[in-house]
This record gives sequence, C-alpha cells and structure tokens, in this order.
Amino acid sequence: MAASAAFPQSLAYITASVAGLAVFLFLSSLLLVSNPLSSTVQEYFYKVDTLKVILPAVIPKNQTDTYSNVDAGDNKSLPSGSDFELKPTSLSGINGSVSEAGCDLFKGTWFYDPLGPMYTNNSCPVITRMQNCQGNGRPDREYESYRWKPSQCDLPRFDAKKFLELMRGKTIAFIGDSVARNQMESLLCLLWQVEVPRNQGNRRMHRYYFRSTSTKIVRMWSSWLVHQTPEAIDFAPEGVTKVHLDTPDENFMEFVPTFDVVVLSSGHWFAKQSVYVLNNEIVGGRLWWPDKSREAKINNIEAFGASVENIVASIVTHPNFTGLAILRSYSPSHYEGGAWDTGGSCTGKTRPLEPEQMVKNDNIDKMHEKQITGFLRGIQKKSNKSKFVMMDITGVFSYRHDGHPGPFRSLDPNKRTHFGPDGKPPPQDCLHWCMPGPVDTWNEFVLEIIRREYEGKKSSSS
Repeated sequence: MAASAAFPQSLAYITASVAGLAVFLFLSSLLLVSNPLSSTVQEYFYKVDTLKVILPAVIPKNQTDTYSNVDAGDNKSLPSGSDFELKPTSLSGINGSVSEAGCDLFKGTWFYDPLGPMYTNNSCPVITRMQNCQGNGRPDREYESYRWKPSQCDLPRFDAKKFLELMRGKTIAFIGDSVARNQMESLLCLLWQVEVPRNQGNRRMHRYYFRSTSTKIVRMWSSWLVHQTPEAIDFAPEGVTKVHLDTPDENFMEFVPTFDVVVLSSGHWFAKQSVYVLNNEIVGGRLWWPDKSREAKINNIEAFGASVENIVASIVTHPNFTGLAILRSYSPSHYEGGAWDTGGSCTGKTRPLEPEQMVKNDNIDKMHEKQITGFLRGIQKKSNKSKFVMMDITGVFSYRHDGHPGPFRSLDPNKRTHFGPDGKPPPQDCLHWCMPGPVDTWNEFVLEIIRREYEGKKSSSS
C-alpha cells in the first residue's frame, strides 16, 4: 500500500520538474534573443566600441598588450556603441568578412615546408636586383621554405592556375611604393611558372597580360597614396615635398574604376622629409620644421593615419568602383641596433623568430595602430557597391627578420657581408623581401581573399 501510494507522488514530482525545466528554457531563450551575445561570446569578435579599436593579434607571449586596446584618439566619426563587428579575419568583417567558419587567416605559426618555394631566382626574370638574394650571393636558403599556417584552417600553397581562372577577364592592380612592387613581382614570379605573360606596360603603368585567361597584372607607383607637390605653400618653400593628406593621388585614382581588384599599401615614405597639409594648411612635417615658434599639429605617424582614412574613403565612395579593394597593412622592417641610416642590421638572420625572441617595436606598432584607425574611419563613409578588406600582415611578418636581403642587395663582388672589426654592420636592406621568400605568402593571402570573394558570389548566385 505504501509503495502504491508513493508512485503517484513520484509521478507528480517528475511532471512538475519537467514543467519547471520547460519554463526555464523558454525564459532563457527569450533572454538569448534579446541579448544574443554574452560577454564570453562577444570576446570572440573584434569590436569597435566607445572609441576603442580592439585589434586582432598575432603576437608572442611577451607582447600580449602590443596590439590590443588601441585608443582611437579624438575619432569623432566612430560613435560610441558602434555596431561594427570585426570578425577574426582581422578587420575585413566591417564590409563583408572574408572569414570562413571563424578562421582568422592572420593568427597562426610559421612552419618549415620541405617542398620549398614555388619558383627560384633562375626561373623568374622579373626579380628586382636588390631582392634577388640568391643571385646576389646569399649563402643560406632555408628562409625560402617557411610557410604560414593559420591556427584554425589551412592556407593553401599558391595555385597559379586557380588564380588565373578566378581572375579570368579581370585586372588586379598593386598601388604603392617599392614594397608594393616587391609584392607585384612576387605574384608575377608565381604565375610565370605556368604562363609567360606579355608586357604591355609603360612608365606610368606597369602591365602584364596573361593570354590564357585575359588576366592583367598592373602596378602603379604612389609613394604616399595621396597627392604630393613640390610647390611652395605658406612658409614651406618650393622643393620640399608637400603631402596633401586629404586629397587622394590623382595619378592612380582615375584608373580605379577599370580595376577589379586593387591592392593598396603605404607607410614607409612617412619616414622621409616632407610637409603635411590639410585643408591647404600646413599642419606638420617630417625632418622639416624651420619655424620653432609654430607648433606642429600632427607628427608623421598621425599623418599616416590621416592619409589612410582619406584613401579608404576615396575608394569606398567612388561612384564608378564596384570591385574588391585590399589594404595590405604596414610591412615591418627589422633593423636591429639602429635605423636604416644609423647602423641598423639584419645580418646573419637565417630563421624566423620564435615568440619568446620577439622584441616590441614602438614605431611599427604605432604605424600599424594608426593605419587600422584610419581604415575604420574611412570605411564608415562607404556609399558604393565595392568591397574593402584589410590584409593584416604586420604581426605575421614581425617574425620574419630572416626574409630581408640584408647585405646581399647587389652583385658587387667586393661588398661587405659581415660585421667589421669595429662591430659596424655592412650597408643593407632590412625593409624589402627576398624573392623567393616570405613575400610570396602575401599573394597566398590575396588568392585566398579573392577565392572567398568570387567563389562566394558564384555559390550565392547559383
């Protein structure tokens, strides 16, 4: 009797428990809908909020604060509580993320690939002499064989045939300084292994045509990406370069609508002597400021950020540009013990840095931060149908002090390649990249971005 009496009580208890659980789940679901991202999940996104730029990080253990919580300063165009969410392919999520399944292309490690490079200095005739490290006598070549492996996905080896097929009937343009030339020549070398292009260029526009797919590879020189002039302005005399930070470089902007993919890069010329102009007013200068009674309003790093904002805004508001734009982030140099002109050196570096060997470089960090801030401010002005992503290679390439020509930048048989008895290094280049070498990875990133963009469009239209 006792046992039979207990059964209905147990059943009633179970029924009540199930009902309570159902109510709990229902209320929880309502809460999740009204606030879909908990603080834990929100940390998975890189978000712009209250004028703080949370940057993606490819950083070593002893640099945990190098690329995080960068103050965007007096950025009035970034409203508090902005709803831009930057997903883990760096900053590309602002305008249609290139991420797939949460994969951050720029967070990972370098590994040695025994397959080696896709070409050699003997199989590509367009390598600039200063980047032809093997041709200039560099004795080691392990640096050629390291490849980048994202933590959450694969970055395939460059597939020249796939690139040409994706770019069938299209034009890709590299616009920038000599480092942009470095990347364009790398792409040409990679493609040269499957097809020899026809040179159709001139002094103003270097252009190579691949007949099999009617693909064009273009390079245009632009030191700052913005307008420059030697003419006198106010108290700045004729001769010294005036950099108009709020005016895009008209030499390439007129051609932008004819390009399907534009890869932009800049930054290193902001270390050179120049005068900075905004609204036709001199606001600062680099290695030039004769009137000490006047206060400069911006320095060269702030000027770089302003120029990036301007060029990004000019691209995303151009009424006739509907293509894909890629901003390649600041390329790190590796001059140790000084600058390029004060005894800095990368001599004897043969392997990538390990995380614990990384050394914080304030100038590179600040240039990177201002570039990202400028990108974020410029992209908010978007009014056309283009897509703009940021290829954030700065942290990735901070490890590659081994990838520069160093002293092997010429054929001179009498060049010094070792430190002298006085400890001084030989003249060298620790800014540009050997070919073949790490710079080829930039074009693996470009191919992956293009693949995700164009294959995604095909799948959505089918």
